[in-house]
Amino acid sequence: MYPKSIQKLIDLFSKFPTVGPRTAARFVFYLLKLPKEETDKLTSSIYDLKNNVRVCTFCFKSFEAEGNLCEICKDPRRNKNLLCIMENETDLLAIEKTKKYNGLYFILGGTFLSLKKDETKNLRSEELLERIKNSEKFGISGADFKEVVIATNSTTEGESTALYLERLLKPLNIKLTRLGRGLPVGGELEYADEETLGSALEGRK
Repeated sequence: MYPKSIQKLIDLFSKFPTVGPRTAARFVFYLLKLPKEETDKLTSSIYDLKNNVRVCTFCFKSFEAEGNLCEICKDPRRNKNLLCIMENETDLLAIEKTKKYNGLYFILGGTFLSLKKDETKNLRSEELLERIKNSEKFGISGADFKEVVIATNSTTEGESTALYLERLLKPLNIKLTRLGRGLPVGGELEYADEETLGSALEGRK
């Protein structure tokens, strides 16, 4: 129904999380109304994103600097006995803002609803095990993890993922803890206020 150039961009935007065809179409027609200078800024920013932003070798956090480790992983002041696992990068940033956690992180890259093998293959399960067992191989020297904090969201998917992680990590004989109470059931970490999230960190068990 639309010209090919418009439809192509609608199809691309529709692949974004939570974006359907109608919202994608609104994006495209908004871009059509923008001056060329503004769309040039957008395309330039996307180019910079793909060429300047890296992914941390250890935790998978995005960063924009030289080297293979993000600013958190290469900080010598971080506690290398403590590892916190979360679903995505926005959750990592939410926890970091509380200033009540000083360990290292690992971004799992998603969740799943059940413990079926075909659903777990999209998670960084093997990568997680490799980094716990041999962190020096990924740029973290002197790490000896004594506690792993499973900081998944209090949603159905998050709880299922936490259960899977507990089973996965149990053979390692490392202390496994979960965020304490205070987070609402069904809530997501990135939307929790810093005080609530900080209390949940302190009350982990």
